[in-house]
Amino acid sequence: MTTAETTTKTDSITAPDAVNEKLPQTVEIKDAGPCKKHVKVTVERSVIDTRFDEKYTEIVRSSDVQVPGFRPRKAPRKIIEKQYKKAVAAEIKTEVLMASLEQLADEQQISPLAPPELDPHTIVIPDSGPFIYEFDIEVRPEFDLPNYKGLKLKKPTHTITDDDVSRETRKILEPYGTLVPKGDDAAVELNDIVTADLTIVHEGKELNTVKDTRIKVEKRLALADGVAKDFGAKLAGAKAGESRTVDIVLSKEIANPALAGTTVQATFKILDIKSVKLPNLDLDTVSQFGVKGVEQFEELVRVRLERQLEYVQRQAARTEVFQQLAGTQQWDLPRDLLQRQARKTLARRVMEMRSSGMTDEQIAGRQRMLEIDAIRSTQEALKEHFVLQKIAEVEKLEIEDADIEAEIEEIAERTGESYRKVRARMEKEDLIEALATELLERKALDLVLKDATYEEYEFNPYVQDEDDVSTMEGGAVTEEQAQAPAPAPAEESKG
Repeated sequence: MTTAETTTKTDSITAPDAVNEKLPQTVEIKDAGPCKKHVKVTVERSVIDTRFDEKYTEIVRSSDVQVPGFRPRKAPRKIIEKQYKKAVAAEIKTEVLMASLEQLADEQQISPLAPPELDPHTIVIPDSGPFIYEFDIEVRPEFDLPNYKGLKLKKPTHTITDDDVSRETRKILEPYGTLVPKGDDAAVELNDIVTADLTIVHEGKELNTVKDTRIKVEKRLALADGVAKDFGAKLAGAKAGESRTVDIVLSKEIANPALAGTTVQATFKILDIKSVKLPNLDLDTVSQFGVKGVEQFEELVRVRLERQLEYVQRQAARTEVFQQLAGTQQWDLPRDLLQRQARKTLARRVMEMRSSGMTDEQIAGRQRMLEIDAIRSTQEALKEHFVLQKIAEVEKLEIEDADIEAEIEEIAERTGESYRKVRARMEKEDLIEALATELLERKALDLVLKDATYEEYEFNPYVQDEDDVSTMEGGAVTEEQAQAPAPAPAEESKG
């Protein structure tokens, strides 16, 4: 639908202020660009006049209203109207606007991505004529939803091994370990901690230098603005005093077009190499995780691995469901919309990862990767979001407060924190809405997956590159270098 316009008018009523009565209002909805609608609402004057009359009558009859020179309930109505017009108009505007917006949400098929761009302070009650207000709102694209029952999906499966448990145990215990120097002739290995000086260049031009920075050696390194995909392989075998050069692919989000998406070279001069000495796997150590013995701790690790496998399976299923239901859809998602939605999308992704039982370090690495390619990752996530939200609408799925409370309790149990602490952190970080959205999408996906048939294949998520990402503060490019160059001044014409 390229030029959509909808006009509706509700039935007139005799008592527009009555509870649960509909307002006599006309709604016009027009396309205002990709994923945006312009809404114009006109509320009949009868509503405004009736409410003014009721408010003034209430004031005149009130013994609590004091008008200089008159006893209570004896002031002439015209004086009451003159004295209280501004306050009454503000009160009526709030009441009618709220009732109108609620009615609009109930009656119109609008799927908003965010609250409307509406500033109540700019809206006024006119002295005569209807009450009119307008706003723009970002909405989900309109598309036909194919049959989502009985899909055929591929399902990654894996039997958790003792090696998987050992690898995950190390990840869990590393934050509790101690750094110990390696020998003078020791070489860099994965999971070591190196201190290094960095020099980043592009086509012979120095972009940045970073001194004395500490980095964990994983397969990949994520900076604030780029990724070194073969970081671990390039540093492996280096000794203190040696230098290694690693390619860094810069983010496409960098404002400077000469650098966005390009590959630069970072030379790491190794100053120091340390390894992490894990704490002993004994009762004192494992008791910090709320278990009563090493055996229970190992069981806890297996449960975490099973949750992570389930996360991988659900992510794979989401991708397949989207490809089958909307893979051919071409949605024009404006860049400014993607930028505004990036934070919410990232919050939902982090919520999913936290629910899967990932460690903070695992989440940090994946989060950094999503941030580096924010526009693309947001675009893909929003497309999946559109499909699942539409399924939720068709199936009339809803999230209750009890669903949110139960999920927060589960997160608290998995992280070993109190419910109150988890709830407070989520409220502080404004994540409750993200949690509700993630739960609704989970319900929709569960409904699709329940009726699907599966073809299983072996996939070990615990040895894939996705988890093995270390992060580093700062970027490969200085803020000054990352800025878009100022436009060249126009040449003066010679005459």
